[in-house]
Amino acid sequence: MDNSEKMVAFGARKAKRNGLDNLEFRQGDLQNPPVEPGSVDLVILSQALHHAEEPAQAILAAHRILRPGGRVMILDLVRHRFDQAKELYGDRWLGFVESDLQRWLESAQFQEIEIAKVAREEQEPGFETLLACGTKGR
Repeated sequence: MDNSEKMVAFGARKAKRNGLDNLEFRQGDLQNPPVEPGSVDLVILSQALHHAEEPAQAILAAHRILRPGGRVMILDLVRHRFDQAKELYGDRWLGFVESDLQRWLESAQFQEIEIAKVAREEQEPGFETLLACGTKGR
């Protein structure tokens, strides 16, 4: 899911080139995805949440479209102070702290929540990345 038609087309081409035929790319809003409730096994929000107007709503939407037992994986930035990201990259949020993701995942009724810092860029501004996962209850 991406709000950019170009990114959706890019992702679909790349998946096809790599023989991944069980993926579907759609244009739409993370907070209200054009996906049937309970219809997907895995939601991956990769470097997307910091572009959402309301990240908690995007996580609730992920829960809504997942089948019971489905998983959400969120890869996003740790809160930082690189204010230029808003202008340069269209970021709405300057990353997140682990407690924000924990609270939003719990509020959306995800279970088996795990959150960890998984990477740090060597070059300035030295962005750090969080990986958060959760499972929709059966």
